[in-house]
Amino acid sequence: MKKSSNSASQKRWQDYIRDVPDFPKPGIVFKDITPLIADGDAFSAAVSELACHIDSDVDAIVGIESRGFIFGAALAQQLGLGLITVRKPGKLPSRVHSVEYELEYGMDRLEVHRDALSTGHKVVVVDDLLATGGTAAATIKLIELLGAEVAACLFVIELSFLHGRDALGDVKVSSLMHVDS
Repeated sequence: MKKSSNSASQKRWQDYIRDVPDFPKPGIVFKDITPLIADGDAFSAAVSELACHIDSDVDAIVGIESRGFIFGAALAQQLGLGLITVRKPGKLPSRVHSVEYELEYGMDRLEVHRDALSTGHKVVVVDDLLATGGTAAATIKLIELLGAEVAACLFVIELSFLHGRDALGDVKVSSLMHVDS
């Protein structure tokens, strides 16, 4: 794929994201990625662009439930890496570490298998959206509980006006698309 300017790239991704007002509750404008993943060329281009932000010494991709699984699995397959899943409570069959966190519209909890990673592993966290940063920050805590290191966090969409990057500390953050308001 031909490299484009940042504003052209931004426009390209906006064409594949649908706004759904008042979902999951009034006042929230949900960013729907299903048009992006439904278009094979656009989905492939998005995964390839995300892959450009992953260093060669990464051991695994960590996908956050549920849309992070979509991009995380595609990235893991493209790069020949494993996929670690961070899930909502009660979805993993073995012993887990668990972290509670605040969403932009409530509280939630995430879990990871205790044996998913160990000291010395280096991972990249992937999700579809960075809003307030609560979900990604909780995932970083889970990875650190396992003794692993988060090299970067990658997102398809970043709601820049919510300053979610601030919740992620010194972790490198890259997003395909920024929404400023």
